[in-house]
Amino acid sequence: MYLYLMRHANAGVPRDNPLLDAKRGLIKEGKEQCMLMARVLGGLKVSIDVIVSSPLKRAMQTAQFVGTEFGYESKVLTDPSLGLNGSFTDFQALVAKYANREGVLVVGHNPNIFQFLGKLITGNGGASIRMRKASIACVNMDQHPPRLQWLLDPRTCRLIYASVGKSSRPKTSRK
Repeated sequence: MYLYLMRHANAGVPRDNPLLDAKRGLIKEGKEQCMLMARVLGGLKVSIDVIVSSPLKRAMQTAQFVGTEFGYESKVLTDPSLGLNGSFTDFQALVAKYANREGVLVVGHNPNIFQFLGKLITGNGGASIRMRKASIACVNMDQHPPRLQWLLDPRTCRLIYASVGKSSRPKTSRK
């Protein structure tokens, strides 16, 4: 199974009140990040059978926008293990539940999502991995220990798309 871990897209400034913060939705930039990352997944010919999100609004919106743009037609599921207070043990149970699938996209929050990624690939959480908003990491769960295949963020993807079709050779004048 390939597990795709995604941090939610840009939702603006965090609120001090946890109840209000849980209802914080994506801003325009966040929606654009979702569309870009969905196109990247499509370009990489990724196969996603299941999308599971944190129950918080910004993560759900990220999962839904990416799913819609990607062409995912099933319902986006929610799981509290992907929420702000989710534990790695609960996250492992979630992953085990879908182990028979080819590709699973989970959408969560920092610091949990990068901590889960670090623990998956090292076994002890010793890896410190930066995941910007809307970043996606691909982990091959069939390897032991699971192996990080790639990690992409919107900034890098935008730069790649902008350079496609341009020659990488420096321009020189011939005399």
